[in-house]
Amino acid sequence: MLNKVQLIGFLGADPDIRFTPEQEAVARVRIATSETWKKNGEKHEKTEWHNVVFFGKLAEIVRDHLKKGSLVYVEGKLQTRSWDKDGETRYTTEIVAAEMKMLPSGSGKARETPDAPSPAPRGQPRTRPQQDDGPF
Repeated sequence: MLNKVQLIGFLGADPDIRFTPEQEAVARVRIATSETWKKNGEKHEKTEWHNVVFFGKLAEIVRDHLKKGSLVYVEGKLQTRSWDKDGETRYTTEIVAAEMKMLPSGSGKARETPDAPSPAPRGQPRTRPQQDDGPF
């Protein structure tokens, strides 16, 4: 059997961070994915919202590096949970993330960064600025 979800989308709000009684971080986000198409010459767009939950170290990375509007790739599995509220059983389906990659936001163009190396003249090697590899 296979239960695998892959999404690329934007965070609709800053992550909601909580902790289990064992002090494990849990981050919840809503991610928007959109599709566009033309029908009879008119452009249409549909946006889907996905509830995604991250646990442990991945949740801490989400807390420290993502915010509303961040573009991310998420891979995980679908999970349905239930709870009782006012004598009625409620259900929700969410994505439990196993992997997350931060993607550059923008209009598809590479963002310019102040520490980006400038092109080297022909025949000379490029030098790379000192960079912190970050948490990954």
